[in-house]
Amino acid sequence: MEAELTLYEQQMKKQLRRWEIKLQKEPGMIEKASKSVQTRINNFLPDKVHKTITATVKGIVQTTLTGMDYMPKTAPLRGASLADSDAKAEELLSLYKKIAAAEGAGAGAGGILLGLADFPILIGIKLKFLFELAHAYGYSMKDYRERIFVLYVFQLAFSSSNKKSTLLGTIRNWQAIASAFPPATTYMDQVDWLQLQQEYRDTIDFRKMLQLIPGIGAVVGAWANYGLLEELGVTGMNCFRMRRLHDKEQASLKEF
Repeated sequence: MEAELTLYEQQMKKQLRRWEIKLQKEPGMIEKASKSVQTRINNFLPDKVHKTITATVKGIVQTTLTGMDYMPKTAPLRGASLADSDAKAEELLSLYKKIAAAEGAGAGAGGILLGLADFPILIGIKLKFLFELAHAYGYSMKDYRERIFVLYVFQLAFSSSNKKSTLLGTIRNWQAIASAFPPATTYMDQVDWLQLQQEYRDTIDFRKMLQLIPGIGAVVGAWANYGLLEELGVTGMNCFRMRRLHDKEQASLKEF
């Protein structure tokens, strides 16, 4: 017996199907060309830049799993309709895009040193946004499994095309996967830090690399950060919509 969905939920379910199809499409010529340019820029950057990004990603991701740095001040929005959660999510996305753009403009104006400093700050902004987003959809970030879910959402938004299908499968089947997780203290040892770091570093794309160029860094920094938060917002909202609809369907089956 299928759950009785509201008209809004039915619309979102159709939108999710279109998003999933788009997400798993082979990269087009423009995307491939962009990747080629990005690879060349990566090759020209000093090792210090790559090491800074790699170390930053590992440190912040570990903090995400074990610390309270990004914990929202507001309680999870439980009992809200999907439409209400989406409205709250849109508010959060609008706010965090402005925060990221302002930070990117300031860092970009400072050249390569402040540009490098922008990487950890931007990752922090992204993860703080995802924590807030989880609460908007009613999921408590006090549960370490929800923090791991957020990391999968983060990876899905900034992973290469050949990884997206696997990550999407994990997110789609999250309830079953999360129920089999070991205690939080042992899960840390099972995270593939290297893959996560490399995927994020390699898919930041040349927008962020251009931020390091003197003279145009401020404009590029604001543009890049705003766009990256927009992409994360679309991915995050769709992932949480998927979970909410799945949770409703599972609840309906139990009642039946």
